[in-house]
Amino acid sequence: MIVLQHKRWVLSAVLVAMAALSAGCATGPNANPKDPLEPMNRSVTKFNDVLDDNVLKPVATGYRDYTPQPVQTGVSNFFRNLSDVWSTANNGLQLKGRDTAESLMRVVVNTTLGIYGLFDVATQIGLERHPEDFGQTLGYWGVPSGPYVVLPLLGPSTVRDTSVVPVETSVDLVRQYDDVPVRNAAMATRIVDKRASLLKTTDLLTGAAIDKYSFTRDSYLQFRRNQVYDGNPPDEDELVDPSAEPVAPSAK
Repeated sequence: MIVLQHKRWVLSAVLVAMAALSAGCATGPNANPKDPLEPMNRSVTKFNDVLDDNVLKPVATGYRDYTPQPVQTGVSNFFRNLSDVWSTANNGLQLKGRDTAESLMRVVVNTTLGIYGLFDVATQIGLERHPEDFGQTLGYWGVPSGPYVVLPLLGPSTVRDTSVVPVETSVDLVRQYDDVPVRNAAMATRIVDKRASLLKTTDLLTGAAIDKYSFTRDSYLQFRRNQVYDGNPPDEDELVDPSAEPVAPSAK
């Protein structure tokens, strides 16, 4: 267990180091200010695409096509319930009292009445989800997103989001389970479930006559910015200057 935790922190340190490198480097006078390491990022994207095309996508497609829909729904609900625990903590760190209470109530209701989250009873009774992560929390308190980074295996990110990988890894409830085979199976199932949920989106993106890399980058950065500001970003485009500090949105 100690060795496994050590490996996690080594991996996290490598990812953070890569992000820090991207923050201090540029590829030339014409480098995109929000993507200074675009050539490297494109190379990592190609690596990730090969892995996805040959492993993740086929497995996710088989899971979607041959697993009964009620089972798929239960699996998705289970992992969303676990993520609601982390959302509760981050809503609290962002001083969002109502969202914190509602997220906590979702966890209690779905863990008990929903049988450990397999059934989303909370949504049925009107308790909305308020997804938050530590990267959003840092953004809420004014930490700039920094340049765009594509991480091996993990995909699109930013310097800010990459910096919280050690924290989010250490508090991941799935990773806390002591039974190694069960833990690994749960982690693999979560990855497949997530990939299956994105099949339609990635198929449309692949079929479109666009630069997939640029579209993914711009969409990701805008998506994360909207998340930090709860869907109401300020008029000034923070993406023009990744080092600019955002104004923390009002707490709810």
